[in-house]
Amino acid sequence: MPTLPQAIATDRAQLTARLAEPCHYDIAVVGGGATGLGIALDAAARGLRVVLMEAYDFAKGTSSRSTKLVHGGVRYLAQGNISLVREALHERTLLLKNAPHLAQPLPFVMPTYQWWEAPFYGVGLKMYDALAGSAGLGRTEFLSRRETSAHLPMVRIAGLKGGVKYWDGQFNDARMALALARTAAAHGALLVNYCRATSLVHEGGRVVGVNCEDQLTGKAHAIACGCVVNATGVWVDELRRQDGTAIGEPDGKKTQPMVAPSQGVHMVVDRKFLGGNTALMVPKTADGRVLFAVPWLGKVILGTTDTPRHDLAVEPGPFADEIEFILNESARYLRRAPTRADVKSVWVGLRPLVKPPDDEGDNTKGLSREHTILVGRSGLVTVTGGKWTTYRAMAEDVLAQCTTHGLIKSTACGLTENLRLVGAGATGVCVIPLHEPEGWHSYGAEQDRVRTLPGADRWLCNGLSESMVRFAARYEYAIKVEDVLARRSRLLFLDARLAGQLAGDVANILQDETGVDPDQEGFDHLWPNYLTSATEKV
Repeated sequence: MPTLPQAIATDRAQLTARLAEPCHYDIAVVGGGATGLGIALDAAARGLRVVLMEAYDFAKGTSSRSTKLVHGGVRYLAQGNISLVREALHERTLLLKNAPHLAQPLPFVMPTYQWWEAPFYGVGLKMYDALAGSAGLGRTEFLSRRETSAHLPMVRIAGLKGGVKYWDGQFNDARMALALARTAAAHGALLVNYCRATSLVHEGGRVVGVNCEDQLTGKAHAIACGCVVNATGVWVDELRRQDGTAIGEPDGKKTQPMVAPSQGVHMVVDRKFLGGNTALMVPKTADGRVLFAVPWLGKVILGTTDTPRHDLAVEPGPFADEIEFILNESARYLRRAPTRADVKSVWVGLRPLVKPPDDEGDNTKGLSREHTILVGRSGLVTVTGGKWTTYRAMAEDVLAQCTTHGLIKSTACGLTENLRLVGAGATGVCVIPLHEPEGWHSYGAEQDRVRTLPGADRWLCNGLSESMVRFAARYEYAIKVEDVLARRSRLLFLDARLAGQLAGDVANILQDETGVDPDQEGFDHLWPNYLTSATEKV
């Protein structure tokens, strides 16, 4: 396996020039979220010719809007899904090992207010430890009232009996996606963001390519390939319907939807509302959902909800009752409850829950969180469902199906188990914990390279320097202001108002680096949406 360089240039003109060159790819991946990027990396590591196209920016959708947890799934254990938990715990270990600069262990405390809660939940968490085995991140402990308060300084004291402490992982999802993209590129894959797949190419009833369009120039490209993987998350049914129509299913009516979208809302407040560096977890809220208060990059994430949604907006907003739900539930467990005025940012992620055949219901709790792979009559491979923690296993499963159906040649598998991602370094990286504010440590082994670029001493704000913006443009596929402030830096997700104030500075640096319109106007219209839905009562 080749030694990865620290940084490969991502010049847009060079990428699109490669896209225009005649080439027959082994596999074309549509969708640049966690699943699609994981497939591209695995396939490229096997020596396959890989192209990936993403209509927006990498991880623009669900993959940058998670709760930032690398976990085995405690709630799946309660559902009796032991195999899913065991697989996720194994993948958790690999993810933390292969990207230690982006994923780290994090302690969680479940405060208890009823006498039965500690033994009831503690037994389940002890089983969680047992399933993890030697890959465990720390042992589950029963805490006294005083110990619970020490871990969670702002927890509500009235009625507090004690708590249960357990361990899971935390990560930076958008930068993890970026690391996958850049590692795949280092193995020879061609990845292009802002490149929309417009149609599938069929020949004799089989998919043999993809037509795509550069969203920045409008230029069309035809991609020839042996296999097309539809990894567009909640949007997979759009491409499936098109495929169904092309092979004789009128208007795609015979193509039954796979996905029932559910949205999760997350709100960010100052770390003073939680105190300490331990996450708070409530296993069962008033309506049976799970609530987290997670320290992350100098702030605290509150969430999440699980609400059916019938539209597939690229920038979904929260429903009014979801905002109320998070604030009200937080007030039940925190001594000083945050209000709408305290919210720094709010974001919504659409989860692609797998829909059972003929299911017309709206209860997302009963839908599958596991991934599903379908190979259509045309050979189109569709994958959806799953979660960030198991992205690597999902990629292996997809390529196994591609091999079984003769869509790609048989290759060695398991190559990504010990494949360290760009920035991880050779043996490990000593980093500041992810609950601390953004800074040089976010770059892992690449931080010295970032410091050599112009503007290393010019800080636009705490955690974002001019050199970081230049690095994003040169080596991290960043083109637009939003790319930098939402996903290369996480400022839009941490403090939307501050992100809006810095848009002009970031635009000027990007324009200087790329010569491409960085779309500051688009960002100026976008960032208020991360505030007004939470701060203004509907």
